[in-house]
Amino acid sequence: MKTFTATFGLIAFATMPALAQMDHGSMDHSNMPMSDEQMEGAVHTKAIVNSIGDGTANVSHDPIPEIGWPAMTMDLPLLENAEMMDDIEAGSEVTLMLMKDADGMYAIGAMMPN
Repeated sequence: MKTFTATFGLIAFATMPALAQMDHGSMDHSNMPMSDEQMEGAVHTKAIVNSIGDGTANVSHDPIPEIGWPAMTMDLPLLENAEMMDDIEAGSEVTLMLMKDADGMYAIGAMMPN
């Protein structure tokens, strides 16, 4: 299994309450190579990483009311420039930032340990 390590210039998520319902506009994503349209539609949820493979992650995530998703376990693609903070591996508790890809499907744009 691959372990992803990268620097992440976002506000420290560990101290933020209710990430799934937070005001996304208050976050600093200026260093991320995403369009303003992608950033506006981003949603956050807490999850457990079950596995990470080439270009995908299998996660068990909390409900995401903003997009009508119940809690579930699923494979999600990683965006090409997905940002990772610290070592993330199977069993890690994380916060996901989901963004729409070029096809309009949600994919992981960032993954931060909780």
